[in-house]
This record gives sequence, C-alpha cells and structure tokens, in this order.
Amino acid sequence: MNSSGISAVPGIYVGHAHCDVARTGVTLILPHEPAVMAVDVRGGGPGTRETDALNPINLVERAHGLALAGGSVFGLAAGDELALLLSAAGRGLPMGDGLPAVPVVPAAILFDITNGGDKDWGMDPPYRRLTRAAFAAAGQPGSDGHGPIGAGFGARAGSRAGGIGSVSRVLDDGNIVGALIAANSFGEIYADAPPGDGPVEMPKLAKHRRFGRDNTIIGAVATNAPLTRAQALRVAMMAQGGLTRAVRPIHTPFDGDCLFAISTAPPGLTPVDDVQLIEIGTVAADLVAAAVRQAVGLY
Repeated sequence: MNSSGISAVPGIYVGHAHCDVARTGVTLILPHEPAVMAVDVRGGGPGTRETDALNPINLVERAHGLALAGGSVFGLAAGDELALLLSAAGRGLPMGDGLPAVPVVPAAILFDITNGGDKDWGMDPPYRRLTRAAFAAAGQPGSDGHGPIGAGFGARAGSRAGGIGSVSRVLDDGNIVGALIAANSFGEIYADAPPGDGPVEMPKLAKHRRFGRDNTIIGAVATNAPLTRAQALRVAMMAQGGLTRAVRPIHTPFDGDCLFAISTAPPGLTPVDDVQLIEIGTVAADLVAAAVRQAVGLY
C-alpha cells in the first residue's frame, strides 16, 4: 500500500478544502487530461450530478473533473463551480471561437447538514468558495491527505468520526491503482471483516434517532491502466465490494453510496484484457476497504 494516496496514479491531482464554522467541505479529483470515467451507485439516497453522462451507452467519452462534497443538495454547487473553473482554464469540450469550453464534471454529495456546524448560510452556502480553494490547492505538496479534511471534514461513520481515506498500490505490471473515500456511513466501520452473524449494529440510530440523515460513502478509484468506459464501470462495480468488507450494514436506504472509476490512460492505447481487468477491480476493492478504515483512523 502506498501512503501517497490516489494521487500516486499518474495524471491525478487532488484538492481539499473545508469550513470549520459550517463543519463541511469539498474534495476535487482532477485528471491532468480528460479521463475515462464511470460510476456505480448502490445507496438508497444518492445525490449526484451528471452521472447519467457516464453511462457507456451515452455520448460523452471522457470527463474533466470530479467534485465530492458535504452539504447534501447544496454541496452539488461544487460541481457547478468546478465546471466554471475548468472552462475558464480552457478545459472542456471545445465549442468554437468565442464560445466557452464545456467541461464534463460529475459530482456526488454526502449528508452532513445536522452534524452541529452552522448551516445558517442563507443564500450563500460555502461550497462554491470551498471549491475555489480546493482547486487552488490541487496538486500542491500535501494536497492528497487523509482524516477529517475536504468532503469528509464533517462526516461521521457509524460510531466514529468520519473523514477521507486515500491509498494506492503498484501492480506487478507497473500500473497503479488508487482509491479515495469520504466515509460517512450509516453502518459501523470495522477494523477487520464485519461480523457474519449476530445483531446488526446501528449506532447512529441508537444515538440520534435520525436514521435517515448524516450518511453516505462517496469516493473514487483510479488507475493509469487503459480502460474502456464499460471496463471502468465494471471496476466501479467491483470496487463497491470493498465497502462490504469494512462496513455493516452497507448500501442502506439511508445512504447514497456512490463510487466513481477513472482511467487516466491517454486515448489510443489497447485496453486491458479481462484477466487484467479482474486484477484491477479486485485491487480497487482492497483499496476501498483500506481507505474506509484509514478515513476513521483504523488503518
């Protein structure tokens, strides 16, 4: 396992920003160049932006950035602001002379509204400001950290303080796989495999009686191995298995669990074969489990 996190994958920048007063934050994952991206959503209460565009049957071939945020629906403004920032930098689908570039910017949010922070923001939620700060921080030394930062700043995972986990691994063929997770689960997170029987622990329900709130795991896995869009979707689906190794219960009606998969390989390379795909997806699941535990201080 690599301590440098998901940014060890060539072609990936990460930026985090948070607000101490509101107890919320934003995390950006920025490919250096447009990247293949897919998404798999398993939770019963997701909050997302432009995820339909990532379906392999649809038009868009590559995406330009990914925004993860707290704030429930208000946090989706992070995707809007990131699109503006990328367009201003000339990054996006070219539309012709005198017209702005149009970036493809998916986003996902977790629910941290009732975590005790001051959310009395009226018409000015902090997510656009935080996105600008995270964008400025992306790629700077120490920008790919872990713990209570970015989208995980105000998170709580079961009975534990939540946060960000970011890990990576070098494969035998030299390609790298990484995972970044914002852990805010309804379910409890375990240092080892969750119990296979016995009572289902629900510490958020027992403590707060607000079982439909303050939940959701969001994140991404990335690799520099060349993947098709359909292969990226398979990796995202396999990576969700990592959540089941660390969290119980998982994918509940009260979570919006959502994992993205990114390939930073340039266009024109031969995609991996099925055996390589199996290895990438399996390692991605391993890393997701490790990142979840790291986010709450168990790894």
